[in-house]
Amino acid sequence: MAVKLHHVPPRLACGAFILNTGVTKRSLDVEGATGLRDQAANAFPFLKKVDPVRFGKALSAFEIALGAALLAPVVPTWAAAAVLSGFSAALMRVYLKTPGMTRDDGIRPAPAGMGIARDVFMLGSGLGLVVEELAAKRH
Repeated sequence: MAVKLHHVPPRLACGAFILNTGVTKRSLDVEGATGLRDQAANAFPFLKKVDPVRFGKALSAFEIALGAALLAPVVPTWAAAAVLSGFSAALMRVYLKTPGMTRDDGIRPAPAGMGIARDVFMLGSGLGLVVEELAAKRH
């Protein structure tokens, strides 16, 4: 199963970015892991019960796996894009649920939210690839 040429740019951009963030998180200290876990718990309260170091290691491993899947042409686009879309949607939920990330309207990013608001582009890339793959299967 070959990757279509026009799938390469979003897969490469998102894959390299996510792989890098996953590798960077491998060396998280307890404070950094706790901060990430607490931010994620704003959107997914059950995560508050997860050990921060365990959360950081799991997030790092997941991001490395997702980044590698996006970069590997042997992984079908529909599969890699579906996981990218789900992950990016979860990040958008964190953005929307974390106090101080958005302006008063609850949508536009505040200065503190600019870093995570960029993930909307990954969500758009993932959904675009999924929609195209689904449409291609119908024909």
